[in-house]
Amino acid sequence: MVGILIEEDQCNISQACQIVQLPRSTYHYKLKPKDDSELQDALTALTAKHPAIGFWQSYYRLRRRGHPWNHKRLYRVYTAMKFNIRRRAKKRLPERIKLPLSVPSSPNQMWSLDFMSDSFTDNRKFRLLNVIDDFNRESLAIEADTSLPSLRVIRVLERLIEQRGKPANIRCDNGPEFISHKLQQWCQDRKITLRYIQPGEPTQNAYIERNNGSLRRELLNAYLFTTLREVREMTREWQIDYNNSRPHKALGYLSPYQYYEQWLNSKAMPNRRDAALSTSTSSKPPKLANEGDCG
Repeated sequence: MVGILIEEDQCNISQACQIVQLPRSTYHYKLKPKDDSELQDALTALTAKHPAIGFWQSYYRLRRRGHPWNHKRLYRVYTAMKFNIRRRAKKRLPERIKLPLSVPSSPNQMWSLDFMSDSFTDNRKFRLLNVIDDFNRESLAIEADTSLPSLRVIRVLERLIEQRGKPANIRCDNGPEFISHKLQQWCQDRKITLRYIQPGEPTQNAYIERNNGSLRRELLNAYLFTTLREVREMTREWQIDYNNSRPHKALGYLSPYQYYEQWLNSKAMPNRRDAALSTSTSSKPPKLANEGDCG
């Protein structure tokens, strides 16, 4: 307003300031931006090295280093940089070692686990937990439910161990159910080695990925499901056919059970060194019945 009065030559600066009741010192004041770059650099370096500390710890650390900034200035810069908004730290997985995808020489040397998901006709989601034996690609379990937490995974594994013995190794991805402390402790108590694949590398678990592809193509993409009971019944039928009748190119066009029987007849038992990595198995895996609880 003072500038308008002066530009129109109606009055001088003193008169214009008096009219709008503005002190002349305020009119002549030039903003001097505060240079907080040194303080910002110090805060950035400090919080990068100690991300869990708060404002007061930052203040006293900087004061002990000889910086003269008071707490009011520091807090202004601290909040302007949004360090007062705590961000939840992202959990980082430990480094996974790439392991070769070798073919086991006997049953129960390596089991593979993986999840699948699909939906009912009303768009409700359901999940499948697949467990196979890498030796003969046998489908050991297809657990279907709307939710499959780590405790449910443990229950499925305990049921399989009662039926056919304990595996030496279990291969899986880095899903939350598989990296849970409960499953890790369960495997540690039973001296089962959990072998995680590298994140984003599903080919390192190729045996069960191949099984998932067959299940997806032949069953999940071919039918519409309305209830969980239908899913369990049809996956049970598919599992029986897969283990008993479906030929596998990698097994010489034999089914998993036929390949296992051929292995028994040829006496292709693992040598002493391989036997140390595996547990004893029953003389013959139990075949799936046509009726029964599908879990």
